[in-house]
Amino acid sequence: MTADLHIHTTASDGRLSPLEVVRQAEAAGLTHISITDHDTVAAHWELRASGILGNHLTKLVVIPGIEFSTDLPDHEVHILGYFIDIDNSRLKDQLAIMQSDRLRRSQTMVEKLNKLGYTIDYERVIALAGQTGAVGRPHVAHALVENGYFKTVHEVFEVLLANDGPAFVPHYKLTPEQALGLIEQAGGIAVLAHPGLIGDDRIVLELIQTGMRGLEVYHPEHDEAMTSRYLALAHKYRLKITGGSDFHAINGRYPEKLGVFSISASLVEHLSI
Repeated sequence: MTADLHIHTTASDGRLSPLEVVRQAEAAGLTHISITDHDTVAAHWELRASGILGNHLTKLVVIPGIEFSTDLPDHEVHILGYFIDIDNSRLKDQLAIMQSDRLRRSQTMVEKLNKLGYTIDYERVIALAGQTGAVGRPHVAHALVENGYFKTVHEVFEVLLANDGPAFVPHYKLTPEQALGLIEQAGGIAVLAHPGLIGDDRIVLELIQTGMRGLEVYHPEHDEAMTSRYLALAHKYRLKITGGSDFHAINGRYPEKLGVFSISASLVEHLSI
């Protein structure tokens, strides 16, 4: 049995719908997945409405999850939450605030771009985001590509939308402690995502000491040395061990399909204990 505990859908910045993710996961032979969209659980509401979430007749187990983007000075830290209650009122209230800020941010980016001579419509950006409410830089970038200003989304980011780019607008983020508390309030398990991407293991240790219950040891951007280091760290601090593909279904970004990068489903059993 194999699992993938880090997957994104069109509810945030992925390219496949929640239902398409489920179908591809089933076709790949995965037995457990967690959809962990950025700052939203809309995918899980959609799957529940379609009768998939919590359906014990299917062989695929879909674990309710989320990925929070949080801020530290000079570092962005991502925190995964597993087995969360997607109806928790405090969680829903906080996500609504974050969704409102995404709309404000995207509108401000469009205004900055228009002043720079790149004419795009805010309404088109919202349309490209669909019904998710998780509008962001990728949708702004797609609008620019659509209008012929750039050939690729990657090029847009390099020229305009990177963190130091002329059209970049910061967005509202929680602190790691706030995200951890929110996950626990919703009955979930907080796991530090891809610690190797933080770039400073002193910060990783500090974050573990704030109360993280797990560490994402297995990730496509962790090399063998990183994986061994974080596995040892997880054992030392008795943390739950997780992993996932960070799948977005983006052409040219590994992995392009589900099932290519997976972990043992036995880790899911230990995660839920």
